Amino acid sequence: MTYNAGMALQTGLKLKLGQKLKLAPQLRQAIALLQLNRLELREHLEQALESNPLLELESPGESNESGDGQIDGEADSWDEPVDDGIDEFRDDSWNDLPEGFSEIAEAPDYDRFISDPDAESLTQHLLWQANLANFSEQDEAIARAIIYALGDDGYLADDLATLRASLAPEYLVSIDEVVAVLGRVQHFEPVGVAARNLRECLLIQARTLPSRTPSRGLAEHLIEHFLDDVGALDAAALAGRTGFGVEDIEGALAVVRRLDPRPGIRYGREDENYLVPDVYVFPSEGGWQVRLNRDNDPRLRLNDAYVKLIKKAMGDDKSYLKDRLKEAQWLISSLELRNHTLRSVAEAIVRHQAGFLECGDVAMQPLLQKEVAERVEVHESTVSRATTGKFMHTPRGTFELKYFFSVAIPTRDGQPVSATAVKARLERLVAEEPPEQPLSDQALVERLAADGLMLARRTVAKYREQLGIPNSSRRRRAAR
Repeated sequence: MTYNAGMALQTGLKLKLGQKLKLAPQLRQAIALLQLNRLELREHLEQALESNPLLELESPGESNESGDGQIDGEADSWDEPVDDGIDEFRDDSWNDLPEGFSEIAEAPDYDRFISDPDAESLTQHLLWQANLANFSEQDEAIARAIIYALGDDGYLADDLATLRASLAPEYLVSIDEVVAVLGRVQHFEPVGVAARNLRECLLIQARTLPSRTPSRGLAEHLIEHFLDDVGALDAAALAGRTGFGVEDIEGALAVVRRLDPRPGIRYGREDENYLVPDVYVFPSEGGWQVRLNRDNDPRLRLNDAYVKLIKKAMGDDKSYLKDRLKEAQWLISSLELRNHTLRSVAEAIVRHQAGFLECGDVAMQPLLQKEVAERVEVHESTVSRATTGKFMHTPRGTFELKYFFSVAIPTRDGQPVSATAVKARLERLVAEEPPEQPLSDQALVERLAADGLMLARRTVAKYREQLGIPNSSRRRRAAR
């Protein structure tokens, strides 16, 4: 028998070092609370009060002197209290709002309303479908991020890079993974939701029609290549441009009319023209002052009777009460951290956008979530969560916090201008144009260039569509 040393089985132990991100339970809870809007936060706290006997709601005028988990001044003998480093964030300075500011803010010029909590919203409807879609844990997180980023009309407000950043650091996903989940969400009911523009929305709906639908293929072709002309519903003009017969074009336009350009709007409610801001901004002697809505601080506290009962409890009862005590401490601290983060982000936005508060949209400055994250010293995804579904009431109206973020547009003199300011100038140019001679997109480009703004024609067309302004030919026909 021969033995080949080279064929011998190699066995042994190897030590391998590596790093893996693992979030503590309290941090996970703080991140989850930060993403909730006001109504969702209220529902979450109601469930916590029902399930945890050590939590109670503090009555007005009372103070929570035993909120640190101590029993009659004696340190807990079984465990150290949760040291979350959050005491420096406590803020009890809830003062009366300045004159003219109410808890319920009217929003005549802003079309996002808080709907009846008993009526199913678009977000609730989509989240219900996401729960039934057999997503993996990561894909469900992506789907939820997409759903929370939708506007009231059902369109996706954030770009894919922003969605990807909002998922970090819990989920490090690629753009391709976001696109894959987005494709599935777009086929939820209502079909076409989460589209990024009108063309994509209509194409998704057209492609889901039965294959035997007459003129479906031509309708897709017109939407993809002649969308502006389709909007005019001029069959003769489309026939001349495309080479198809007028009857064929009319059949395709009939298909287009069956599609819904705003698939999410059916879930909105127009009978409640109000919303409740999370943040109030008002002028003061030292500049602009930021104050949180007092409803963001429901003043939870520990139930003294149950805290004292822990000393007397034995066995499983004591273990149960200790676990509920830690949960209560974590929740109270997470709420305080949520308020601190929301206030810090709002203050950073207000400092940067003081020009907007004084002069309006034309003075909006370029601002990215990354810049606010650096100033507040948090992750960019934290800023995304803090600004999603949160509203700021200002002397100029009530706006979602995300409204104050805007990309920079280059100018001839090297001083960047925000896209919001450019849209305001574009809207003003259209409002001042002669009705019988409306400005084309190229003419708008030239007018903006005269002011030093360097934009491509397709960018002007995109901004015009976002403002709901028809093209020049449709404006001319409307004037007639």
